[in-house]
Amino acid sequence: MNVQKAYDDWSVQYDTNLNKTRDLEALALQETLAGITFESCLEIGCGTGKNTGWLLTKAKTITAVDLSTEMLAKAKEKINSNKVNFIQADILQEWDFAHTKYDLATFSLVLEHIENLEPVFDKVSKLIVEGGHVYIGELHPFKQYAGSKARFTTEEGEQVVTCFLHHLSDFTQAAKKYGFTIVHINEYFDEENCNTIPRILSILFKAGNASS
Repeated sequence: MNVQKAYDDWSVQYDTNLNKTRDLEALALQETLAGITFESCLEIGCGTGKNTGWLLTKAKTITAVDLSTEMLAKAKEKINSNKVNFIQADILQEWDFAHTKYDLATFSLVLEHIENLEPVFDKVSKLIVEGGHVYIGELHPFKQYAGSKARFTTEEGEQVVTCFLHHLSDFTQAAKKYGFTIVHINEYFDEENCNTIPRILSILFKAGNASS
């Protein structure tokens, strides 16, 4: 299913339906970024603002971007702050929504919908300050190997969103090519049961030398 249409349709129930992936990724983001200081944040895939509110507790300014106009409408209903600039944009096109550099960029459950990661890392590398960070939270590749995809149910039946499989090395190699080093990798499990397949993969990258 076309990604933009899917999330427009999903927006009606996105905040209220049972969604372990949504909730566990929010936890992953908060734990990963708890010790990171940042004033300016580029939030790619802000959706209904599930992470935006928490990011606001640390950032002075946020550029919150999403492909879906309906998801953005929900986010704007929930978050009323002059610190946040909500923008509808397709990150496969030119990033004309960014006119400054950021301390942090976040990608939450976005990159599974992008076939080629390298252009994304190329673009974000031009927007992160030296020593700044990039956070990625994605459905774990192991889950994808087992057949999991972003999906939701409507009156017409189950809707499966267009997704692409990315291995862990796809993320790390694309990041390395554009000057990022790995700071942290973690896996998150349902009910913290490490005997099951992990649901969420989180990666924190740093622009430039990780020791600087």
